Amino acid sequence: MVQFDLFDDTHNRILTSDTYDEFKDHLSSYDCRLCPLSRSRKKIVIDRGNPGSRIMVISERPGENEDRMGVAFVGHAGELLDKIMASIDLDTNRDMLIVNVVKCIPPVDRSPLSDEVRACRPFLDRQIKLVGPRVVILLGAVALKHFCEKRGDFKMEEEAGRFFNISEYPCIQFMVLYHPAFLLRDPRKKKDMWEHVKRLRNYLREEGIYQEAQTAAAPAFS
Repeated sequence: MVQFDLFDDTHNRILTSDTYDEFKDHLSSYDCRLCPLSRSRKKIVIDRGNPGSRIMVISERPGENEDRMGVAFVGHAGELLDKIMASIDLDTNRDMLIVNVVKCIPPVDRSPLSDEVRACRPFLDRQIKLVGPRVVILLGAVALKHFCEKRGDFKMEEEAGRFFNISEYPCIQFMVLYHPAFLLRDPRKKKDMWEHVKRLRNYLREEGIYQEAQTAAAPAFS
């Protein structure tokens, strides 16, 4: 449900945009003050990639590089994500759209708070509506926790690599993957990640979401 603000025409234009280009233009020029994160940001970080793709990636928040450049996932974790997806012949800028559950960087290196996520959620929901992805990849435990608030407690080791459905989004297949930043801290999980992205590759092939995928004997991101 679109959340209108009777006193904020720009906010309403964002949430009623007819096209993704309109949405992005309105949000990028919006001086959002809906939560305290507005005080710490340099730029609202909307996305990176192709809004015409059928794959959306949702992470948790912008970092310093993203905040400075106004582009999602462009730091070390973003570079690793590029390599991981390239290992199954996906180009992150061509074959997917990368977004975050919040659009502004927190004042310190921390995960977003629930109130901050709720303030920003209408923007994310509008992105999903306008893009109409067939697959949504949730990167990391924080994205899973905040996107699926009803899920309750979970262990990431049991969720990573799994496909699941959400009743509110009946046309979307969801998958959870380890966040690349976690892999940078614990490279031992790269082997598991490789198995997970091979599962993703197989699903995309079966569904015809892309026609060609690289067949590799070993991870290209080791």
